[in-house]
Amino acid sequence: MAELYPPVEPYDEGMLDVGDGNLVHWEVCGNPHGTPALVVHGGPGSGCTPGMRRYFDPDAYRVVLFDQRGCGRSTPHAAEPGTSMRHNTTAHLLADMELLRVHLGVERWVLHGGSWGSTLLLAYAERYPERIAGIVINSVTTTRRSEIDWLYRGVGRFFPEQWDRFCAGVPEAARPEDVVTAYARRMDDPDPAVREKAAADWCRWEDAVLSLEPHGGPDPYSGRPTKARLAMVRIASHYFAHGAWLEEGALLRDAHRLDGIEGVLFHGRLDLSSPLDTAWELARQWNACELVVMADSGHKGSDELRSRVRAALDRFR
Repeated sequence: MAELYPPVEPYDEGMLDVGDGNLVHWEVCGNPHGTPALVVHGGPGSGCTPGMRRYFDPDAYRVVLFDQRGCGRSTPHAAEPGTSMRHNTTAHLLADMELLRVHLGVERWVLHGGSWGSTLLLAYAERYPERIAGIVINSVTTTRRSEIDWLYRGVGRFFPEQWDRFCAGVPEAARPEDVVTAYARRMDDPDPAVREKAAADWCRWEDAVLSLEPHGGPDPYSGRPTKARLAMVRIASHYFAHGAWLEEGALLRDAHRLDGIEGVLFHGRLDLSSPLDTAWELARQWNACELVVMADSGHKGSDELRSRVRAALDRFR
């Protein structure tokens, strides 16, 4: 295990009413008078885990974690078929983050996240740069449609057998470009067997894409509890079928809005799911950030990567 801070329990938590019938779970740990920091989890729809608290010095940071709409301990939960996805979009999540900041009385905070979490925190930081004290990202993504197409089609060149099986799960998809949308529709099916099979097929594909990495377990997606797995696949397919409601390339185009905000980007050279070029492009557009390429890491990370992320967060204490 990487050298992280000891486990810590929240000293405060609650359910924030963000409208549309949604309650977002939040928790705060560390020093009530410390530097505020916000953890933005990935997925979309993965939810927070206790291990995310351990990247922060508990004596120096006031660490806020929240479960994005529909997942983790937030309600209603996307694993339930009756939960509408109508009010679960990137714009809604950005509004939730700002409402949480106001609710907790935070003036400025350090942002940390990876994968989808990096997309969401970048979108937030570009909208509210005056609220950002620093940024630390691992596994950089901007969820462009080109990135989605790579993950759910292009990378299939490395895994043709698994790609064929992934497509076979949605025979109604007339074109390869329709596969993600077809899975999103299946995750809204009233038949639980249809939803469970679609989630299993989706996770089997995600696991295959990460299967060549030297670190981490063999089933980071399939190994999740059933309820968490169903919510993640339903939310992720919903977001990716809509290009995360982001204009193509907008986060890179508007990276100049981050000028003056210090940031550190970590990215594994072995990450097939989110190739390094996105992190490289972002670093070229954001003049105050540092890009650290981890030669031994992929999307699942490594002990060395986790230690480096913790050290980077120490810089903003």
